[in-house]
Amino acid sequence: MARIKQLSKHLINQIAAGEVIERPASVVKELVENSIDAGATRISIETANDCRDIRVADNGSGIHPDDIMLAFSKHATSKIASDEDLYSITTLGFRGEALSSIISIAKLTCTTRTKDFETGTKVKCENSEVTKVETGCAIGTIMDVKDLFYNLPARLKFLRNPNTEFSYIQELVQSLAIAHPEVSIELKKNGKTMLKTSGDDYLLQTIKEIYSADVTSHMKEILREDAEFGLKISGYVTTPDFTRSSKKGYHTFINSRIVKCPIFQKAIDTAYKSLIASGKYPLVVLNLEIPPQDVDVNVHPTKKEVRYKNINQIFNFIISAIQGGLSNYNTAMAVSSFYSRESSTAEEKTTMNFQDTFSLPASLTYEPQNTAEQSAATFDFPRQDDDTVYFSDLKNDESKTSVAQNYEKPSQKQFFSYEEVKPQEEENIIGQYKNTYILIEKEDGLEIVDQHIAEERYIYEKLKSQKEPASQLLFLSDPVSVTPSEAELIKENMDKFEKFGYGLEFTKENEVTFRKVPQMIAKVNPREILADIFANIEGDIDNLEEKILITTSCKASVKAGQKLAIWQMQEIIKNWRTTKMPYTCPHGRPITKTIPHKQIAGFFQRNQ
Repeated sequence: MARIKQLSKHLINQIAAGEVIERPASVVKELVENSIDAGATRISIETANDCRDIRVADNGSGIHPDDIMLAFSKHATSKIASDEDLYSITTLGFRGEALSSIISIAKLTCTTRTKDFETGTKVKCENSEVTKVETGCAIGTIMDVKDLFYNLPARLKFLRNPNTEFSYIQELVQSLAIAHPEVSIELKKNGKTMLKTSGDDYLLQTIKEIYSADVTSHMKEILREDAEFGLKISGYVTTPDFTRSSKKGYHTFINSRIVKCPIFQKAIDTAYKSLIASGKYPLVVLNLEIPPQDVDVNVHPTKKEVRYKNINQIFNFIISAIQGGLSNYNTAMAVSSFYSRESSTAEEKTTMNFQDTFSLPASLTYEPQNTAEQSAATFDFPRQDDDTVYFSDLKNDESKTSVAQNYEKPSQKQFFSYEEVKPQEEENIIGQYKNTYILIEKEDGLEIVDQHIAEERYIYEKLKSQKEPASQLLFLSDPVSVTPSEAELIKENMDKFEKFGYGLEFTKENEVTFRKVPQMIAKVNPREILADIFANIEGDIDNLEEKILITTSCKASVKAGQKLAIWQMQEIIKNWRTTKMPYTCPHGRPITKTIPHKQIAGFFQRNQ
C-alpha cells in the first residue's frame, strides 16, 4: 500500500467540486443563489459554448475588496459565523464551497463593486489560483465562467447534448424566478432571450410570464397558517382538470429554497388522490415557511434535501392546505376574505380544519432521535379544536353555502367566517347531447357536463362522508366464484367492504355470496361489482378501501347513453355543484367543459 500524503489544494477542490458542481446548471444555481442572497433585484444569466460558458450579472451588494480573495477559498462564507448559525439558516448559500469548487474546474473572472467604493475589483481565477486588480464597474457582481470542466475530460464525456443541458438550466431558472418573484430574472442562450420575469413581487404574474395565461386561469390560491407552530404555506396549484404528464411542474420550496423533498411530493400526490388520472400530475407552486430551527438544510452539498423536526405535522399541514384551496367554495361553505381583527369573539374566529387526517407512508417514516423529538413527531395534525367546523357539518346545513374566495393579501392571523347565502338557482338546461352530456346555457358560454361522472363525483363524496351508508338486504343472491387470491383478499378486508355497506359471506372456499349491498346499487349484478373492484386493483392491493368506494360510486351513477328528463338533469347538476372537488371524477376524468360565447360567435363571424 502506498504511503499516506496530503492532497494539494487544487485536487481537494476538484474532489469537492464533484459533489457541488454536477453539470452547468449547478454553476448557475450557486451563482444565482449568491446574487439573491446579496439582495439583487435584477439578475441576468447568459450561456454560450454549449453551456460551458456562463455569465451571471446582478445589481446586488457586491463583494468588499478586502474579502474578495477569501471568497474563493474553501469554506469561506459571509452567511454563518458560529455553530448556532448552522441551525437557523435564512440564506440560500452557507457552506462556502461553491466558488472554490467552480474555480477548480473552470476559468472564472469576477468583477464586483460595493456602494462604499468608487471603483470595483476584478479577480481572475484558474486552477484554483486567484489574482486581482482594481477596475471600473457598476455596483453589483459579474461572474464570468469559461470552459467549464476544461481540465476534467472525463466529466465532459458525461454531459448530455447542449440542448438537454440548457433545458436543465432553464428548468432551474424557472424555479428560482418562481421562488423569488421580487427579483427580475433574464435567461439568454447564445444572445437570445429565452426567459424574462418582471420582478414585480406578484407570484401569479411570474407564473404567467414563465408558463401562460391559460395555466394561471386554471390555478387556485393556497394559503394556510399555523401561528402556534410558525408554519405558513402559500402559492398556487392547478385544478384537477388541468394536468401534465410529469412532475416537472412540481415547484416546491422551503423558506424560498428549491427542494426535492419526498415528503412534500407525497403530500401533493395524496391531496390529489382520486382527483386526477394515473400518470397525470398538477402544476404546483408552493412555498412552505417553517422556523429555521425546525428544518435541517445541511444534509447534502447541493442543499436540495431537507430533514424536518416534525415530519408528520408537515405532511398533514401541506395536504390540508391543498385540499382547502381546491375545495369548491362556491357551494361548500361561505368564506369571506382572510382578515384579522384586534378584537373578535370566539364565535367570529372559526378556524377552518378538515375532518380527514393522514398517516405518513411507512417508507417515509421518521425516527426521532430523542424524547423531545419523539413528542413532536407524534403530534396529530391538523388539530381538531372544539370550535372546528367541518365540511360534512356544513353540507348538512342547507343555510350555509359559499361565496367566492377573496385573494387579498392576508394578515398574520387568518380566520374564516360563514355567511348566509341564497339557495341555489335553477340551471338553464338546454337538454342532452348523445344522451350522455348535459348542455347548460351560462352567462359566459355553453357548459357541457358528463352526466355519469358528475353524479359519480357527488356519490363518491357523499359515501366518503357517511359513517354508516344505507344498505339493502338481499333475499337471494347468486354465488360468485373467486380465485384463491381474491378469496384471501376478501377475507382479510371484510371490514373495508362492510364500511361501505357490503355484507359478504363465503358459501364455499372460493365462492362468495352478497348478504347486503349499498342501497343505491341494489339493482347492480353483484358479479359486476366484484369484477370491477378486482379490475381496479390490478395487482396493487394498496388503498383497497378507496377502490371499493370508487367502484361503488361508478356503479351507482347514471350511465352514459341514458335518456334523462329535465328534472333528473337538474338534480344531477344541483348535487354536483355542491361537491368539494367538482373538477374530475374519482378516476381523474374531467367533468365539465365550457365553450365561451366569444368562441362560438367568432366561428359564425358574429364578433362584431
